[in-house]
Amino acid sequence: MFQHWIRYSHDGNTGFGTLSGDRIDVYRGNMFANPEPTGKTLSLSAVKLLMPTQPSKVIALWNNFAALGEKLGLAVPAEPLYLLKAPNTFANPGDVIRQPRCEGKVVYEGELGIVIGKTATAVTEANAANHVFGYTCANDVTVADILNRDASFTQWVRAKGFDTFCPMGPAIATGLDATKLVVRTTLNGSLRQDFPISDMRFSVSKLVSLISADMTLFPGDVILCGTSIGVGSMKPGSDVEIEIAGIGTLRNRYE
Repeated sequence: MFQHWIRYSHDGNTGFGTLSGDRIDVYRGNMFANPEPTGKTLSLSAVKLLMPTQPSKVIALWNNFAALGEKLGLAVPAEPLYLLKAPNTFANPGDVIRQPRCEGKVVYEGELGIVIGKTATAVTEANAANHVFGYTCANDVTVADILNRDASFTQWVRAKGFDTFCPMGPAIATGLDATKLVVRTTLNGSLRQDFPISDMRFSVSKLVSLISADMTLFPGDVILCGTSIGVGSMKPGSDVEIEIAGIGTLRNRYE
């Protein structure tokens, strides 16, 4: 069923519900386990949007898009290559992405996020879709210069682990065919990324199956599918938007 699920803050309280235009239908309980409609509504303009899930972990893919892999001359991976983004990186739609205290080029990476809806441990590829709740937008922000600063150790976690370096939102969309989605990233109104999810080396079902064989995925966890051609640097004062038709637009400012 196609729905847009959101989390919000209103009058000092947090809540969740479904979005229909500018109206929020308020729910109670657990978004991922039989949520109950309350019959109450709120205006979107009356709330602050929060990131739509509170994951125990965010898993971020590397070299998962053929176009970028071919451009960089990377071998096709035999299995998903990934890292974890720490909870301190999580940020809401509209939050400021804060400039790190260290020097280095900070880049945006527009990505599709797979939101897990049911606990997954070593699920089969055929059954993986039953564990996916929906999809969201994300920006996997990175200090690119840190990655290979030390020749003995690629610093994935530090480069991608600064505070506010993982905005997500604005909603989780359910009932979508991920293979038909397109990620578009704009920087200060200029289109920088425009790539299809169908170009992924590992499909949604394969990612959920293979990663769940390594670690249990819990409801609300997010798998960032990786990025493609068009990654670029952000200067302080930049506005960056990640748009995926059918999900929405994630907007943040880098300061």
